[in-house]
Amino acid sequence: MIRSTLFVIFCAFCVCPGSGAAEGTTLEIPGFAIPIDGRGHLAGLIDTKTGQDYLARAQPAPLLQIETGGRLHRPSAMRRLESKNRFALDFASCNVTVSIEAVTLRTHISFELTAVDPAGAADLVVWGPYPTTIGRIVGETIGVVRNGRFAIGIQALNVKTLGGYPESDDDVMPMYNIFDGTDYADIDESKRGKKLFRGNTARPTDFGSLLSAFTRDRSEDRIIENWGHEKYGVPAYDDGGVIGSRIALFGCAAPGTLDRIGAIELAEGLPHPVIDGVWGKKSSAATASYLIVGFGEDTIDEALALTKRAGLGYLYHGGPFETWGHFELRRKQFPSGWAGLRRCAQKAEDAGIRLGLHTLSNFITTNDPYVTPVPDKGLAKVGTSVLTHDIDAAAAEIGIEDPTWFNQMKNNSLRTVTVGDELIVYASVSAEEPIRLLDCKRGAFGTRAAAHAAGDRVGKLIDHGYKVFLADASLQVEMAATLARLFNECGLRQISFDGLEGCWSSGMGQYARTLFVKKWYDDLSDDLQGKVITDASNPGHFFWHIYTRMNWGEPWYAGFRESQTEYRLMNQDYYSRNLMPAMLGWFNMTAATSLEDAEWLLARAAGFDAGFSLCTSPAVVSQNGMGGPILSAVREWEKARLGGAFTDAQKERLKDVEREFHLETAGPAGWNLHPVHSVKKTLEAGTEPGERLSTEIVVQNPGGEQDLRFILQAAGDVVVSGLELEIDGREAVPFRATLDSGTILEYRGGRNARLRDRSWNELSSMKVAGGALRFPEGSCTVRLSGCLSGEPKGALKIELRLMGPAERVTATP
Repeated sequence: MIRSTLFVIFCAFCVCPGSGAAEGTTLEIPGFAIPIDGRGHLAGLIDTKTGQDYLARAQPAPLLQIETGGRLHRPSAMRRLESKNRFALDFASCNVTVSIEAVTLRTHISFELTAVDPAGAADLVVWGPYPTTIGRIVGETIGVVRNGRFAIGIQALNVKTLGGYPESDDDVMPMYNIFDGTDYADIDESKRGKKLFRGNTARPTDFGSLLSAFTRDRSEDRIIENWGHEKYGVPAYDDGGVIGSRIALFGCAAPGTLDRIGAIELAEGLPHPVIDGVWGKKSSAATASYLIVGFGEDTIDEALALTKRAGLGYLYHGGPFETWGHFELRRKQFPSGWAGLRRCAQKAEDAGIRLGLHTLSNFITTNDPYVTPVPDKGLAKVGTSVLTHDIDAAAAEIGIEDPTWFNQMKNNSLRTVTVGDELIVYASVSAEEPIRLLDCKRGAFGTRAAAHAAGDRVGKLIDHGYKVFLADASLQVEMAATLARLFNECGLRQISFDGLEGCWSSGMGQYARTLFVKKWYDDLSDDLQGKVITDASNPGHFFWHIYTRMNWGEPWYAGFRESQTEYRLMNQDYYSRNLMPAMLGWFNMTAATSLEDAEWLLARAAGFDAGFSLCTSPAVVSQNGMGGPILSAVREWEKARLGGAFTDAQKERLKDVEREFHLETAGPAGWNLHPVHSVKKTLEAGTEPGERLSTEIVVQNPGGEQDLRFILQAAGDVVVSGLELEIDGREAVPFRATLDSGTILEYRGGRNARLRDRSWNELSSMKVAGGALRFPEGSCTVRLSGCLSGEPKGALKIELRLMGPAERVTATP
C-alpha cells in the first residue's frame, strides 16, 4: 500500500526489551518501501513497482547503532510510542533506549533521533550501515547507489549529521583506492588505482554497497589523533549532541535520481542554489569555463576584454588577498580595498561578465591582524600546558610542564607557541628534564615580547605547510562571515573554497568544513544566496547541497597534456557517479602554449561536457603568437559544447586523450569537426657536428587528398639546418630555415610555411611550391632529413598532421 500524505504506516506490533522477534513496521513512499523488524533492523529495501528487494541478506542492517563506552551497540528491540510516527529502540547490551521520529513524504522517509535514555549515554550514533545489493554505481560522497533501473540513497538533513561511517576520531572524510579499500594517503603514487573514492557515505563492497551517516556527541573536551599529531586537543562544542541527528532514505528509478535529490532539498529546506533560475546541479552554466587573470583596479578593463575575446562569462582572480583571515586585498592591485573590487565587479556586470575569486578558507597568514600585533585567542591549538617558571622578555629557553603538544614535529612548520599576547618561535624541545622550549625567538610575527609568570598558559599553535596558522571552531565562523560580507559588498559571483582541510584544525573533520561553508552561505545577501557558483577541492556529503561543482587539477607541473592528466580523468568518473557537474581543473596558458595543445584540451572538455579554468594574462596572450587563435578556439569550442552541438558518439571519441581534433566555424551556430591524424617522432642529434640525419615515417591519411601539415621544433641545445621533406619518394621539398633554441617551423597548408620563435611569433615565411606537399588518400611514407649540430641530447621534434573528413555539428536551439 502506498501513501502520499505526511504520516507513517505502522503495522501492529508489541515487543519488550529482550523478548525476541516481533512483528515490526513498514515505511512506504511511492515506489519504495522499508520494512523494519521487531529488533529495529531493516528487513528490506524494496522497489515496490517491481517487487525487487535490494537489501543484502546475511548482512547486519540496524536502523541505528549507538556507541557508549567505546563500543558500538545494535538495537535489540523496537517499540511503538504514544504517537503513530514515533518509536523506541532498546539496546539491551548497554541498557540504553533511544526515541526516533519517522516521517514519510512523497519523496523520502526521514528519521530523527529525539531522545536518549539515560541522557548523555550515547557518545556517537550511526545510521546503519544499510547493506544493499547495488554495486554498479556507488556515489561515495552524495550517498547514492544505482544500477540500470533503481537507486537507493541516504541524505544527511542537517550539518551535524555527517555522511559516512566514523572510521577515526578525527571525522576526516576518508579517501580510498577502490581495488583494496586501502587508505588512499598510504598508497604509493605509482601504485594507485585508476579510481579514487572520496568518502564513505556510500561504500562499495563485495556484496554491493553500504550506506551510512553518523553524529558525534561533542559536549566534552577530547584528545584525538589529528592531522599528523598523535595527540591533539579538541575543545568541547555545543551543538546539542546526538539529539537531532536526522537523515532521509529514498529509493527511485535510477534516471530520476538527481531530480529526486533536488525535490528532497526543497522539501527539507536544504540549500538549493540556482544559476539564472535553474538548479545548479542541472544548469549548463554549472560547467561554465572561466578565465583566471590577476586583475586589479587599473587592469580590469584589459582582463574583461580578454574574457570577452574568449567568449567566457566568468573572470576569476586566483590570488587577490594580501592577508588571509581578514581577507585584505592586495594593495598594489586594489589600492581602494573592497570598494575598488566592487567597482571592478560593477564594470564586469555592465559587460555581461561575473567576477569571482580564490580563497584558502580558514588559513591565516602571519601578517593578518588575527596574528599581529596581538594574536587572536581563536588561533587553533594542538594543546596547552603551563610555564614552570617566570621568564623575562629576553629568555631563549622556556620551561613547560608537559611536552606532549610541543614535540610533535610532523606538520609543525612554524613551531610557534602563544603566551598571553606574545607569539614565540622555538627550535626544539629538550630531551631531558626540566622540559624546555629551546632557541626561542621572542615577539615573533610582529607581536611584543613580554615577561610571563609561572603557571601562565602556553599553547602550541597548529599550522600548515603553507606557513600559515589556522582558526578554531569559533574563529572560523567569524572568518566565514567576513568572507560573506566581502561577497555582499562587492557583488562577487564565483568562489573556490580551496584548503578546506584547514578546518580540520578544529578537530571536527568534515563537520567543521561544512560549518565554515554553511556560515558563508547563510550570511550571503538575498541577492546572492544560492546564486554564486561555488566549487571546492575538498568536497563532502552535506556540502554537496551547497557547492556547484568540484574543479580539481593543477596546472603547474607540465603542459596541458601532461599536468595531472590521469588525475583529471579519474575525477570525471567521480563527478559522474556523484551526480556533479563536470570540470577538468585549472590549465596554465603560457607564451609557449600551442593552438594544438589548446584544441587537445577543448576536445576533452567537449567529450566530458566539462568546463575548465584557463590561467593567463593580457601580457601572456600578447606574447604568444597564437594567443588570438587560442582565444578564438576557446570561444567556438565552448559555444558548441554549451550549445549541445556534439552527439553522444562524438563525445565518446572526444574523451580519448590519444585523439586530436580541430573545430572550424561554419555559420553562426554551426561548426565542422575534423578528426586529426597526428604522428609524433623525435630525430635526435648525432655524434658528429653538422651530421645529416633522416627519418622515415609511415603516415595514414584518414581524409581525401590534402596538404600535409607539420610542426618541427628544435629541442635542447641543437641547431637544425638544411631541412628537406619528401613524400613517397617524390622530389624533396627544401626549407631554407635554421632552427635553434626552441624555434619552430610550421606549415598549416596553403602557399607558405612559417618560421616562429618558441612563443609562436612569426619570424619569417617561405613559399612552398604549389602541390609539393599534397598528400594522397591512404598510406604514404614521409622522409624528413636535415643537419643537426649540438649536444647529443638535442633533437628535432616532429609532428605530422592530416585532417579527417568534417562532421557537421550544430548548436541546439
